[in-house]
Amino acid sequence: PVEITRADGLRSVTVSATATAADLGAVTADLQTALDEVDLPEGVNAEIGGVSADQEEAFSQLGLALLASILIVYLVMVATFNSLVQPLILLVSVPFAATGAVALLLATGTPMGVAALIGALMLVGVVVTNAIVLIDLINQYRKQGMGLAEAIAEGGRHRLRPILMTAAATIGALTPMAIGLTGGSAFISQPLALVVIGGLVTSTFLTLLLVPVLYLLVERRGERRRKRAQVAEQEGDGDESGGSHVEAGTGQTGRTSTAESSTSTGRHAAR
Repeated sequence: PVEITRADGLRSVTVSATATAADLGAVTADLQTALDEVDLPEGVNAEIGGVSADQEEAFSQLGLALLASILIVYLVMVATFNSLVQPLILLVSVPFAATGAVALLLATGTPMGVAALIGALMLVGVVVTNAIVLIDLINQYRKQGMGLAEAIAEGGRHRLRPILMTAAATIGALTPMAIGLTGGSAFISQPLALVVIGGLVTSTFLTLLLVPVLYLLVERRGERRRKRAQVAEQEGDGDESGGSHVEAGTGQTGRTSTAESSTSTGRHAAR
């Protein structure tokens, strides 16, 4: 050979190829299957690099970024609502949004790539916003003295139209990107738009249906727990006051007996 290249101290040979298919993940999987079937000599191994290795690294980094974004959103909502449970109710929208995003990618035959994961990062903040405005209004109604069920019904009624309008406006703005009208950048913008649109469709309806139900179940259990604690505290106060009455009565009886005893002794002395 004209030159000898080494990688990690070992001789290496690079075989390059350009993938014509849009789904780089499927091409990589097929190539790995073909390599596994090749009987290589002892001491020789084959690895896939290039764009495939870069995509795998990007997937791992974006996965960590997605988890970090969910954690940050949770901490912000804990500080906003002063509760550890209510933010968990809001985060229920995230997995349902992921379901809609994956379903739309499968329906359109769009591969899961880096652009789709970036869309998932955007989706976390977008879908939680609708649930936040709904729960915040319900909490305001409860502070004004409304009952739990009434506050949920009024909050859902007043937030239904704004939530639907926000979702419809976002979906409408992303539709040109989703159908590939962005020209040469469609390979990036189309998966991103499809992920956001699919996630918004499912999360919006589930936010309006599932989040109020979960809120009702959690807060009703909390109210029952607080009532039991109040009853137990009142019973404890009652037991303490009952013990004080008994002690007071016992002391008075003792004084009466002592007085009678003294009077009787005086009479005997007089006799």
